[in-house]
Amino acid sequence: METVMLGNKGQLVLPKAIRAIHQWVEGTQFFIFDTGNEVVLKPVSPFPLSQLEPPSTPSVYQGAPLTLEEMEKAIDIEAGKRK
Repeated sequence: METVMLGNKGQLVLPKAIRAIHQWVEGTQFFIFDTGNEVVLKPVSPFPLSQLEPPSTPSVYQGAPLTLEEMEKAIDIEAGKRK
């Protein structure tokens, strides 16, 4: 366990070994959570958040809608191919 000291500007320096393990470089952004008993740092995702298409976007599937049973059967067939 390593210790760090809070600087006069409220800054902490994460130990180099910790930064190396997690591949955190200068400019890495973090979320900070106060759980009451501890403070947790979590890196902001390096990937942009996904945007869902609006419901009005045309579907790729052009056939008649499948029933739930038909969808389950198709899933079972594909799952069987991957065993």
